[in-house]
Amino acid sequence: MYLTWLDSNSWLVEFGEGDRTTRVLMDPWLVGDLMFGNAKWFFRGFRKSDRTIPENIDLIVLSQGLEDHAHPPTLKVLDKSIPVVGSPAAAKVATALGFTHVTTLEHDRVFTLDDRVKIQALEGSTVGPTTKENAYVMRDLLTGATLYYEPHGSHSPKLKEMGEIDVVLTPMIDLKLPVVGSFIKGMSSSLELAKWVNPQVMLPTAAGGDINFEGILIKAFTAEGGPQELQQQLQDAGLKTRIIEPKPGVRTEIAIANPCPI
Repeated sequence: MYLTWLDSNSWLVEFGEGDRTTRVLMDPWLVGDLMFGNAKWFFRGFRKSDRTIPENIDLIVLSQGLEDHAHPPTLKVLDKSIPVVGSPAAAKVATALGFTHVTTLEHDRVFTLDDRVKIQALEGSTVGPTTKENAYVMRDLLTGATLYYEPHGSHSPKLKEMGEIDVVLTPMIDLKLPVVGSFIKGMSSSLELAKWVNPQVMLPTAAGGDINFEGILIKAFTAEGGPQELQQQLQDAGLKTRIIEPKPGVRTEIAIANPCPI
């Protein structure tokens, strides 16, 4: 398995091997600014230059319908014939932008891409008063390797019933706002998650990478935790899980010993 972190929650995951490699682009924000409701004064994320659009994408996976996961400027420039799997909210965004093969994956439903990759949706983070977005467990049907992704640190207890998972992508910090509290619960949930699924490798998501942020919302954030603190907690708990801190844009091989059955 190869992973390329493309900043924030954007990942290119390469399953399989050789001419049977499957390239999955997750929650892509690659071009343009990130804003919510075009309110630049409130929140703006930006790079000095856009990321190169990866080639030969086999599948786009969207965990949430919000702009930082289903980023309209990026989705607009991607090939609309690429299949898309997303939460109900994310699927609506993709459909509205003209993608022609969109699968809405509700919680506990499964999608299989050409007998190469199986994706199961689980409950993820609560967005707004009632909406629970998606987390995903992905299985490489060629190698048996498994990967779990949830971008806000909210993990379904059903994971405890699924056995071990090889690779986990999850935030490793808590981001808090006054009154609201933690809206990213990475640090407070990652150790428990590791005890549930005993991953070989964990990588942090939701960090900035090569992105700059500005706006009044940024000034209100407080952050706690981090990969080094979590690694110590894992060791103290007797877990052999290894944390890898990826560099933005660098393709990283994830060596998996005896992939876990799931």
